[in-house]
Amino acid sequence: MIVRSLFFASYRDLAGAGELAVELPPGASVRELVAHLRRPGAGLERLPEEPAVAVNMTYSPLDTPLGDGDEVAFIPPVAGG
Repeated sequence: MIVRSLFFASYRDLAGAGELAVELPPGASVRELVAHLRRPGAGLERLPEEPAVAVNMTYSPLDTPLGDGDEVAFIPPVAGG
């Protein structure tokens, strides 16, 4: 299955792109997507192990199962002052 991964701000800088299409096995979860993206050589090794994510525009835990065509947005931490 193909999952659309969206990156913003500092995560976009890590990914080198605002969006990536990632192929995962059927039944994979968000946690497996994160592990796939953090694997050595993938360019996102510095992505947190447990980033905030939204699946299809809803904040979701890492054990959320994914389906073909789902959109996963990675939400970077925000600092204010």
